[in-house]
Parts: sequence; C-alpha cells; structure tokens
Amino acid sequence: MKSKVFVAAAVAAGAIAAAGAAASSSGGSLTGAGSTWVAPLMSLWQGNYKTSSVNYNPIGSGGGIVAISNRQVDFGASDAPLTPAQFGSCRGCVQIPWTLGATSVPYHLNGAPYGLKITGPVLADIYLGKITRWNDKRIQKLNKFKLPATKITPVFRSDGSGTTYNFTDYLSHVSRSFRSRVGTAVTVNFPAGIGAKGSSGVSAALSRTDGAITYVDFAYSKKSHFKFFKIQNRAGIFTLPGFTATKAAAAGVKKIPASNAISIVDPPKKQKLAYPICTFSYVILPKKTSKAADLKKFVTWTLTRGQIVSGARAFLYLPIPKVVQKKGMKTLASVHT
Repeated sequence: MKSKVFVAAAVAAGAIAAAGAAASSSGGSLTGAGSTWVAPLMSLWQGNYKTSSVNYNPIGSGGGIVAISNRQVDFGASDAPLTPAQFGSCRGCVQIPWTLGATSVPYHLNGAPYGLKITGPVLADIYLGKITRWNDKRIQKLNKFKLPATKITPVFRSDGSGTTYNFTDYLSHVSRSFRSRVGTAVTVNFPAGIGAKGSSGVSAALSRTDGAITYVDFAYSKKSHFKFFKIQNRAGIFTLPGFTATKAAAAGVKKIPASNAISIVDPPKKQKLAYPICTFSYVILPKKTSKAADLKKFVTWTLTRGQIVSGARAFLYLPIPKVVQKKGMKTLASVHT
C-alpha cells in the first residue's frame, strides 16, 4: 500500500512541476506543496505576507515530500518528520517546525451528543477491527448516553498523510497491539475501515456514513461542524482539542534533536490539561537553492509575525514554543545559494 501511495504522490507532484519550475525562474515568487492540514493557515499567510507571492498546493504530506525531493517546488510541507531514508532522497534538505496543532477524532452517530468519551486503547481497537459496534461495552462504559448497536465504520486517509502519522504515532504509544500490527507512518495498512483521499475526502466520507469515525485536523472538524471525542490523557482527564489543551501538550518540549523531529503525542501525567493527539507541522527546504534569499525571508516571517497572524487561533494553529522557534531560526541559517 505504501508504494502505491508514493506513486500517487509522485503523479500529483508531477502535476505541479510546471508551476514549480515557473516559480523558480521568476524572482520573488515561491511555490510549495504538501500538507492539507496546514492549507488553511497557508491561506492566511499568503494573504498577509507582502514581500513576495507564495503559491501552495495541498496534495498531502507524502506528495509534498516527493515534490521537494524532486525539486519540483521551492518548499515542501509535512505534518510528519522526514525519515532517515527520506532525508537521503531529499539530497540535502532540512525540516523546520513552523506551526502546532491537534488532530481531532470526529464521529457521525445519529442522535449522539457532542463530546462522547473515548480512550486511546479503545480507539486503537476500533481501527484494528476488534470493536465493531457503538454499543460495545468498552465504549458504553465511558459514556452515560445509551449508545445504539450501529456498526462502526473507521475512515482513514488513503494518501500519504502527516495526519495519519500523528494519529498512528499516538495509537502506537497507547497500544502495543497497534504498534506491532500497524505501526507509525504517513501510510499504513489499517486492518479495518474505508479509505479516502485528503482531509476533504475523509470529512466527506464521515458526513455521509452514520456510525463512522475518522481523524482529521481541528480546522476541518470546525469547518465541517463535526462532533468529536473527548480523549482521555495520561492524567486520566478527558480533553478536547482546544487552545489550552494543545499548548499544554507542547509545554514539555525542552530539547530539540538535530533533525528537528518532535513527537508530543501522549504527553506525561504532569501535563494534566494536555490533549493527547497534537503535532508540529514542518516546512522542508533544500539547503542549497537559488531561491535561498526569498525562502529565508518567507520562513523567517512565518516563524515570527506569521505565528500570530489574524485568524490562525480560530482554527487552532498555535504559535510554536520559543525553544522550537530558536532552533528553527538556527536551522534556517544553513540554507544558502
């Protein structure tokens, strides 16, 4: 399945190659591609950044990685950090966290209230195909609302997705069985459910399927007016993906690895208010590029003024912690012509 997705990502990246080449040949303009999760924020950045034009194609994190690796765009965007193999394929790239957010787990169950409760292990078993009905005793035990016997339809991303990475990273942390059978990646073989392409695809599948659940970033849940779960964190508290809960999840970040890859899922008990499925999103840049000056200006702006751009907070895009920002600026200095 993974190979099929990356072939598809390559095809999608190929569709933007001409635009990328055009952007690279005209001074002051930049072209990027990748994460669908970051697309609403990118729209805000595009409208507020006045130094140069920025074109962005939300083809998914996997497609963005392929596109920048093949130099079909000036920058890629991914909600999953590059693997060692992807770093090798990118031939001299760096990744920099440039925003912070949460992955919501919405559901469509006729008559059910907003904010049903669920735990990580139960969620893992749903995606493993072990829990198949809404009135399963493990779900009912968590909720006062009398749940129907409606079939549960797990919906997952069929394309290479950083949101899938964040979701599977979390499930792998809370379930040994999920970690051994499925694992963590931008594309995995889920034992149960149906696939759909992009955040818009899984949102559409959820909307038309009674009994369905999926995983999608908070912005898409809010835009679609979805109901989503309260998820139990390690402190035993059921939390929703909100500003305070997402900020709390990142509060424990003190040291940044050389690669800038950071996982903040399932934070420790001391982060009592933390929502357990949060993530950073990354911009991926070639170290050596003719667009170095324009890229550095744009990314510097996103890491500073762009962090508090009007409208970002409404969709739960949070400013990155200062320690992450500082390390990002240091990494950006390595980009040159």
